[in-house]
Amino acid sequence: MSAPDRQQADVDLLDDNPYTRVTRADRGLFGWRELVATRWRAMRIQSEFIRGFSALAELGPAISVFGSARVATDDPAYQVGVDVGRALVEEGFAVVTGGGPGAMEAANKGAREAGGVSVGLGIELPFETGLNPYVTTGMNFRYFFVRKTVFVKYTQGAVVLPGGVGTLDEMFEALTLVQTQKVNHYPIVLVGADFWEPLRDWMRETLLSRSMISAADVERLRIVDTADEALAFIREAHAAALEADPEDVAKVRAHQSNDQEATS
Repeated sequence: MSAPDRQQADVDLLDDNPYTRVTRADRGLFGWRELVATRWRAMRIQSEFIRGFSALAELGPAISVFGSARVATDDPAYQVGVDVGRALVEEGFAVVTGGGPGAMEAANKGAREAGGVSVGLGIELPFETGLNPYVTTGMNFRYFFVRKTVFVKYTQGAVVLPGGVGTLDEMFEALTLVQTQKVNHYPIVLVGADFWEPLRDWMRETLLSRSMISAADVERLRIVDTADEALAFIREAHAAALEADPEDVAKVRAHQSNDQEATS
């Protein structure tokens, strides 16, 4: 088959899929090679969403744990992560992390040692070493935005350990979804007052003082120092949500149940 024929075959194949079909006018805006590459990329994204949803559809109650990959095993924050993972499992939650080393490994370790479900949602990066050895259920993602969607879709809250840019990205993504009411009943608790209080102070003194956020946005971030305090806040938030709006909580649970039935 000649090169032009192969290009046409690729385009015809993609035209059969409504998610990748484009008009002849679009073909005039892009070269054949760019057009085919763009539409294959759309199919990869679609496939990654499906794989992520399928992998966690039967997960049950779960909490995301975010934190730095650079936390050493002898850092006090590492032991806090282990304690968080263990406490969540003992409360009946699965633990979902980014699957990497550091704080993520710590939470997965605590979950696994407690006999619970320890999930790792890794990301393909040049400097990552793969999933940590304490992950019992895991997958790797190519796209950050797909990974973050799966983090929030199948968990009922987030515990945030000390971390850098990636951790802040995940935390503020969750906060934005709560603030805009794209997700409900999703408590976010930050562990480590010395580490997180300066950030919350900046939010109050800079963002709130200039009316760029509301006071409620700041209060959505609870700061604690221990795993027990983090768990107590999650327990309290879920109980308050159930009391205030039992019908909405029931809808959330029904949606999760439907996801499980769809994959069974």
